[in-house]
Amino acid sequence: MTTETPTIGRPRAFDEDTVLGRAAEVFWRHGYEGASLSALTSAMGINRPSLYATFGSKEQLFQRAFARYHETQVASARAALDQPTAYAAVEAFLRSSADGLTAADHPAGCLSIQGGLACSPENTRISGILAAGRAATESALEERLSRAAEEGDLPDGMDARALARFVMALSEGHAVHAAAGASREELHASVDVAMRAVALHSTVDTVDRGGFGPGS
Repeated sequence: MTTETPTIGRPRAFDEDTVLGRAAEVFWRHGYEGASLSALTSAMGINRPSLYATFGSKEQLFQRAFARYHETQVASARAALDQPTAYAAVEAFLRSSADGLTAADHPAGCLSIQGGLACSPENTRISGILAAGRAATESALEERLSRAAEEGDLPDGMDARALARFVMALSEGHAVHAAAGASREELHASVDVAMRAVALHSTVDTVDRGGFGPGS
Protein backbone atom coordinates (compact mmCIF):
# COMPACT_ATOMS: atom_id res chain seq x y z
CA MET A 1 0.00 0.00 0.00
CA THR A 2 1.38 3.37 -0.97
CA THR A 3 0.72 6.66 0.72
CA GLU A 4 0.70 9.85 -1.30
CA THR A 5 3.02 12.54 -0.07
CA PRO A 6 1.30 15.96 0.05
CA THR A 7 2.69 18.39 -2.46
CA ILE A 8 5.02 20.77 -0.67
CA GLY A 9 3.86 24.34 -0.85
CA ARG A 10 0.34 23.52 -1.96
CA PRO A 11 -1.98 26.20 -0.54
CA ARG A 12 -4.48 25.06 2.02
CA ALA A 13 -8.00 24.93 0.61
CA PHE A 14 -10.65 26.96 2.45
CA ASP A 15 -13.90 28.75 1.79
CA GLU A 16 -13.23 32.48 1.61
CA ASP A 17 -16.73 33.48 2.66
CA THR A 18 -16.46 31.34 5.79
CA VAL A 19 -13.06 32.66 6.83
CA LEU A 20 -14.14 36.25 6.17
CA GLY A 21 -17.06 35.72 8.54
CA ARG A 22 -14.67 34.43 11.19
CA ALA A 23 -12.32 37.35 10.64
CA ALA A 24 -15.20 39.80 10.95
CA GLU A 25 -16.07 38.35 14.34
CA VAL A 26 -12.50 38.82 15.58
CA PHE A 27 -12.47 42.45 14.40
CA TRP A 28 -15.91 42.87 15.95
CA ARG A 29 -14.78 41.61 19.35
CA HIS A 30 -11.38 43.29 19.50
CA GLY A 31 -11.50 46.22 17.07
CA TYR A 32 -9.09 46.57 14.18
CA GLU A 33 -6.05 47.43 16.23
CA GLY A 34 -6.82 44.90 18.96
CA ALA A 35 -7.21 42.02 16.50
CA SER A 36 -3.81 40.34 16.33
CA LEU A 37 -2.70 38.29 13.35
CA SER A 38 -2.46 35.28 15.65
CA ALA A 39 -6.08 35.70 16.75
CA LEU A 40 -7.19 36.18 13.16
CA THR A 41 -5.37 33.17 11.72
CA SER A 42 -6.47 30.99 14.62
CA ALA A 43 -10.13 31.92 14.16
CA MET A 44 -9.94 31.65 10.38
CA GLY A 45 -8.17 28.30 10.51
CA ILE A 46 -5.42 29.37 8.11
CA ASN A 47 -1.75 30.25 8.45
CA ARG A 48 -0.16 33.63 7.87
CA PRO A 49 1.21 32.84 4.41
CA SER A 50 -2.30 31.85 3.30
CA LEU A 51 -3.73 35.03 4.80
CA TYR A 52 -1.22 37.21 2.98
CA ALA A 53 -1.50 35.24 -0.27
CA THR A 54 -5.29 35.47 -0.31
CA PHE A 55 -6.04 38.84 1.25
CA GLY A 56 -2.80 40.80 0.90
CA SER A 57 -2.61 42.40 4.34
CA LYS A 58 -4.46 42.82 7.60
CA GLU A 59 -6.03 46.04 6.32
CA GLN A 60 -7.17 44.42 3.10
CA LEU A 61 -8.59 41.51 5.10
CA PHE A 62 -10.52 43.98 7.22
CA GLN A 63 -11.87 45.73 4.12
CA ARG A 64 -13.07 42.43 2.70
CA ALA A 65 -14.55 41.25 6.01
CA PHE A 66 -16.33 44.56 6.59
CA ALA A 67 -17.66 44.64 3.02
CA ARG A 68 -19.19 41.20 3.56
CA TYR A 69 -20.69 42.30 6.88
CA HIS A 70 -21.97 45.57 5.44
CA GLU A 71 -23.69 43.87 2.51
CA THR A 72 -25.71 41.84 5.01
CA GLN A 73 -26.58 44.93 7.05
CA VAL A 74 -27.61 46.94 3.99
CA ALA A 75 -29.82 44.09 2.79
CA SER A 76 -31.54 44.01 6.18
CA ALA A 77 -31.95 47.80 6.21
CA ARG A 78 -33.38 47.92 2.70
CA ALA A 79 -35.87 45.17 3.56
CA ALA A 80 -37.08 47.28 6.49
CA LEU A 81 -37.28 50.40 4.33
CA ASP A 82 -39.55 48.59 1.86
CA GLN A 83 -42.43 49.05 4.31
CA PRO A 84 -45.34 50.93 2.69
CA THR A 85 -45.23 54.00 4.94
CA ALA A 86 -42.38 56.09 6.32
CA TYR A 87 -43.49 55.48 9.91
CA ALA A 88 -43.56 51.72 9.37
CA ALA A 89 -40.19 51.83 7.59
CA VAL A 90 -38.53 53.75 10.43
CA GLU A 91 -39.99 51.43 13.04
CA ALA A 92 -39.00 48.31 11.08
CA PHE A 93 -35.48 49.66 10.64
CA LEU A 94 -35.04 50.39 14.35
CA ARG A 95 -36.56 47.13 15.53
CA SER A 96 -34.60 45.05 13.04
CA SER A 97 -31.46 46.87 14.16
CA ALA A 98 -32.25 46.19 17.84
CA ASP A 99 -32.70 42.50 17.07
CA GLY A 100 -29.44 42.34 15.13
CA LEU A 101 -27.46 44.18 17.79
CA THR A 102 -28.48 41.65 20.43
CA ALA A 103 -28.52 38.44 18.37
CA ALA A 104 -26.86 35.46 20.05
CA ASP A 105 -24.93 34.22 17.01
CA HIS A 106 -22.38 37.05 16.95
CA PRO A 107 -20.84 39.61 19.32
CA ALA A 108 -23.25 42.17 20.76
CA GLY A 109 -23.30 45.57 19.14
CA CYS A 110 -22.16 46.51 15.64
CA LEU A 111 -18.90 45.93 13.77
CA SER A 112 -19.10 49.41 12.21
CA ILE A 113 -19.08 50.93 15.72
CA GLN A 114 -16.69 48.57 17.53
CA GLY A 115 -14.35 47.95 14.63
CA GLY A 116 -12.35 51.13 14.91
CA LEU A 117 -14.01 54.41 15.81
CA ALA A 118 -10.79 55.35 17.58
CA CYS A 119 -7.68 54.43 15.63
CA SER A 120 -4.09 55.58 15.77
CA PRO A 121 -3.02 58.00 13.02
CA GLU A 122 -1.56 55.25 10.85
CA ASN A 123 -4.92 53.46 10.81
CA THR A 124 -7.26 56.37 10.14
CA ARG A 125 -8.27 54.65 6.89
CA ILE A 126 -10.08 52.04 8.98
CA SER A 127 -12.20 54.69 10.70
CA GLY A 128 -12.93 56.13 7.25
CA ILE A 129 -14.09 52.76 5.92
CA LEU A 130 -16.46 52.32 8.86
CA ALA A 131 -17.77 55.88 8.60
CA ALA A 132 -18.47 55.37 4.89
CA GLY A 133 -20.45 52.24 5.70
CA ARG A 134 -22.61 54.07 8.23
CA ALA A 135 -23.06 56.97 5.80
CA ALA A 136 -24.30 54.57 3.12
CA THR A 137 -26.97 53.24 5.46
CA GLU A 138 -27.98 56.77 6.42
CA SER A 139 -28.22 57.70 2.73
CA ALA A 140 -30.59 54.77 2.16
CA LEU A 141 -32.74 56.06 5.01
CA GLU A 142 -32.68 59.59 3.66
CA GLU A 143 -33.61 58.38 0.19
CA ARG A 144 -36.61 56.50 1.57
CA LEU A 145 -37.75 59.43 3.69
CA SER A 146 -37.26 61.92 0.87
CA ARG A 147 -39.56 59.78 -1.26
CA ALA A 148 -42.05 59.76 1.60
CA ALA A 149 -41.92 63.57 1.72
CA GLU A 150 -42.63 63.77 -2.00
CA GLU A 151 -45.59 61.43 -1.55
CA GLY A 152 -47.03 63.49 1.32
CA ASP A 153 -46.18 60.77 3.82
CA LEU A 154 -44.17 63.12 6.07
CA PRO A 155 -45.47 66.17 7.94
CA ASP A 156 -45.04 69.47 6.10
CA GLY A 157 -41.65 70.95 6.90
CA MET A 158 -40.11 67.78 8.31
CA ASP A 159 -36.50 67.51 7.13
CA ALA A 160 -35.93 64.03 5.66
CA ARG A 161 -32.17 64.32 6.15
CA ALA A 162 -32.51 65.34 9.79
CA LEU A 163 -34.97 62.53 10.43
CA ALA A 164 -32.60 60.02 8.82
CA ARG A 165 -29.78 61.34 11.02
CA PHE A 166 -31.99 60.99 14.11
CA VAL A 167 -32.84 57.39 13.25
CA MET A 168 -29.19 56.53 12.62
CA ALA A 169 -28.05 58.26 15.81
CA LEU A 170 -30.54 56.19 17.81
CA SER A 171 -29.47 52.97 16.09
CA GLU A 172 -25.77 53.73 16.63
CA GLY A 173 -26.43 54.62 20.26
CA HIS A 174 -28.19 51.30 20.65
CA ALA A 175 -25.07 49.59 19.28
CA VAL A 176 -22.99 51.13 22.06
CA HIS A 177 -25.50 50.11 24.72
CA ALA A 178 -25.85 46.59 23.31
CA ALA A 179 -22.07 46.14 23.43
CA ALA A 180 -22.21 47.23 27.08
CA GLY A 181 -24.84 44.61 27.87
CA ALA A 182 -28.23 46.20 27.16
CA SER A 183 -30.87 43.57 26.38
CA ARG A 184 -33.07 43.31 23.31
CA GLU A 185 -36.08 44.22 25.45
CA GLU A 186 -34.36 47.38 26.68
CA LEU A 187 -33.52 48.47 23.12
CA HIS A 188 -37.08 47.86 21.97
CA ALA A 189 -38.35 49.92 24.90
CA SER A 190 -36.17 52.77 23.63
CA VAL A 191 -37.64 52.32 20.15
CA ASP A 192 -41.13 52.55 21.70
CA VAL A 193 -40.25 55.95 23.16
CA ALA A 194 -38.75 57.17 19.88
CA MET A 195 -41.77 56.12 17.85
CA ARG A 196 -44.15 57.79 20.27
CA ALA A 197 -42.10 60.99 20.10
CA VAL A 198 -42.07 60.98 16.31
CA ALA A 199 -45.80 60.23 16.16
CA LEU A 200 -46.54 63.07 18.61
CA HIS A 201 -44.57 65.52 16.45
CA SER A 202 -46.31 64.33 13.31
CA THR A 203 -49.84 64.88 14.63
CA VAL A 204 -49.35 68.65 14.54
CA ASP A 205 -49.57 68.64 10.73
CA THR A 206 -51.10 65.28 9.87
CA VAL A 207 -54.31 64.94 11.86
CA ASP A 208 -56.98 63.47 9.58
CA ARG A 209 -54.70 63.45 6.53
CA GLY A 210 -53.40 59.89 6.85
CA GLY A 211 -49.75 60.88 6.90
CA PHE A 212 -46.74 59.92 9.00
CA GLY A 213 -47.88 58.18 12.16
CA PRO A 214 -49.14 54.88 13.53
CA GLY A 215 -51.65 53.24 11.28
CA SER A 216 -50.92 55.61 8.39
